[in-house]
Amino acid sequence: MDLTVKLQVFEGPLDLLLHLLEKNKVNIYDIPIVEITSQYMEYISEMQRQDLNVVSEFLVMAATLLDIKSRMLLPREETEEEEEDPRAELVQKLLEYKMYRCMAYELKDRQIDAEKVLFKMPTIPEEVRQYEEPVDLQELLTDVTLKRLNGIFRSVMRRQEDRVDPIRSRFGKIEREEVSLEERMGYLEQYILHHRRFSFRGLLETQSSKMEIIVTFLSVLELMKTGKIHISQEHIFDDIIIYANSEESQVPA
Repeated sequence: MDLTVKLQVFEGPLDLLLHLLEKNKVNIYDIPIVEITSQYMEYISEMQRQDLNVVSEFLVMAATLLDIKSRMLLPREETEEEEEDPRAELVQKLLEYKMYRCMAYELKDRQIDAEKVLFKMPTIPEEVRQYEEPVDLQELLTDVTLKRLNGIFRSVMRRQEDRVDPIRSRFGKIEREEVSLEERMGYLEQYILHHRRFSFRGLLETQSSKMEIIVTFLSVLELMKTGKIHISQEHIFDDIIIYANSEESQVPA
């Protein structure tokens, strides 16, 4: 009767090497290359007997181990410079692979733990959500006295006084003058109906504020644009005389 041997499945040649190092309990920085190579070759031979389609990566690693083994068995030349260990590159690959494998195990454990977590939407009844704890006024006002209330009131008033700017508060109240261009044009149209000829300077002197002067000036320009008035000035810096057009100067009956 044939003896069937079931080999452990490895993800790659580095995985197999780590398994052999852990099995022999050897230091990864000081690999016994002769012994590990022999065990690796035995495993490769068994793999070939069971499955001829052996992954080429395992065969490449076998060749690499044999190369390292031959270089270590050859006598070293005595030179002043220290020769690099032939196992250094292999050790570096094994360390990187071991780190990635540990990270993969950690991620797998987290995935397993995450499958045990369930998310539940809040299902609090409306009555419970709107519930407010009743306030006992007697207990709330137990320690309240007139003296304490007076102290709280003075503290609040003091904070209000501290918010007032001592300089700006003396400026008084600043109010915005509302002067409408439409209202000013209506006023000038009525003024034109009763005055055929009038002074522009005299018109501005009757205004009570700077804003009214500006709006009045804009109204005059607008009336000139619509052809209701025209102006005249004989010399520079002389007073501007405003004339009403004939059809606009008639006072209605």
